[in-house]
Amino acid sequence: MAVISNGTTLIDNGTLDAAVPTGKMILLSTQTASGSANLSFTSGIDSTYDSYVFKFYDIHPATNNAFFQFQADTGTNTSYNQTMTTTAFRAEHYEDNSSAALNYDGGRDQAQGTAFQIISREVGNGNDECTSGELKIFSPSSGTFVKHFIAETNVYANGTNSENRFVAGYFNTTTAITRLQFKMSSGNIDSGVIKLYGIGG
Repeated sequence: MAVISNGTTLIDNGTLDAAVPTGKMILLSTQTASGSANLSFTSGIDSTYDSYVFKFYDIHPATNNAFFQFQADTGTNTSYNQTMTTTAFRAEHYEDNSSAALNYDGGRDQAQGTAFQIISREVGNGNDECTSGELKIFSPSSGTFVKHFIAETNVYANGTNSENRFVAGYFNTTTAITRLQFKMSSGNIDSGVIKLYGIGG
């Protein structure tokens, strides 16, 4: 019996169809914040893998209501100011069911900007407040195309609600992206873990 999705065979007689892409997530590095100004990944991003995934675990700021954000750079540069165009939307729901929303977040996108890109709503510094999620970057070593990325995070916001934020965009460069940096919009990353994975073919 074949399992079909959108006209494509996924599984036929219990076997995954050869046309379905597969791969392993290979853990490349782990960084743990402890009152850190930033977490910078300056190695491991090259042509070995077609895509890379950063996973964020319990990112907790030292400063109340700081945004979690990132930028990238090329070669051995450390300016972290690559030009990007991005879009963002969010969904939120309050614990007491008093409010819920789904909307485009025009204040959190960029049009050929070079600032750090916000990928999470403000995170409180209460003992139980944090954000978690992931960032995927595709073909960062391409010398032909721009570099696309997608981020998704969830945050426990204001001690009252869950906000799921989606950000996507591209670095408008055909030069290889080799490094990424993560930081809060103000203050340090008090605690949290970021893991970098390569996606094998």
